[in-house]
Amino acid sequence: MATIPANATAVGGTVISLCSAQAGTGDTTNVADRGTAPKANSTKIRVTPIIGATPTCTYSIQVSADNSSFAAATYADVSTPSTDVATTFVLTGTAVAEKIVKSQSAWRYIKVTMSANTNVTNTIDVIFNDAKRWV
Repeated sequence: MATIPANATAVGGTVISLCSAQAGTGDTTNVADRGTAPKANSTKIRVTPIIGATPTCTYSIQVSADNSSFAAATYADVSTPSTDVATTFVLTGTAVAEKIVKSQSAWRYIKVTMSANTNVTNTIDVIFNDAKRWV
């Protein structure tokens, strides 16, 4: 598993691929590292599923301060940004899902864990905000 650092600049944010065309269950291929600088704004996870027959996949967004011990992240769906949860979510179709990971807890690393995957191939990106706008 590779750890990829985010290098946000004053003119834009950073998009890091956590996985590309990954099937099966388990952690994403990569872990994103948002660095040691405090982040004023939230981070987004974008899940793009490609499905087969009777698709379903469960996702858990995980964060860590040390890249060793991971815990469930607090996040909200982009359609309901003020409704915070720290649970898994399930996709059963081709709709792209975007989740806003909240920054109120101290975390530096982020990954997604997939389980109960039946006929879903995932591309998952993390989008770090540059504190000015979403990318």
